[in-house]
Amino acid sequence: MELRDTDRALVQAASAVAKLRCRSQRHTGASAARTTDGRVFSGVNVRHDSGETCAELVVIGAAATQGVTDLETIVTVTDRGREVVEPCDRCGHVLGAYFPSLRVIVGTVKDLRVVPIEGLRG
Repeated sequence: MELRDTDRALVQAASAVAKLRCRSQRHTGASAARTTDGRVFSGVNVRHDSGETCAELVVIGAAATQGVTDLETIVTVTDRGREVVEPCDRCGHVLGAYFPSLRVIVGTVKDLRVVPIEGLRG
């Protein structure tokens, strides 16, 4: 899949949230997702001794509060925006079930690419 300028902007949006909000072990990763009409939703992971909720799931919840039922593209960053990471297995399954045509930005910050969500789910 082709990497678009809007995809690069989405990585920048996730990185900005990570730089601003991921300053402790409670929040170490940020996700940003774009809808087909261009709205962007972001979120950070929530870590606690009792478990963790990944940033991708927080984004799904944030979008749902605004009535969004279809996300087009998502990206997750860690290390305060310096590293792009793939969704974990659990999040990959949830994202694929909710948004089967979702595009996922993966790779390194200097070598980004877009893959379909079903390409990540083994």
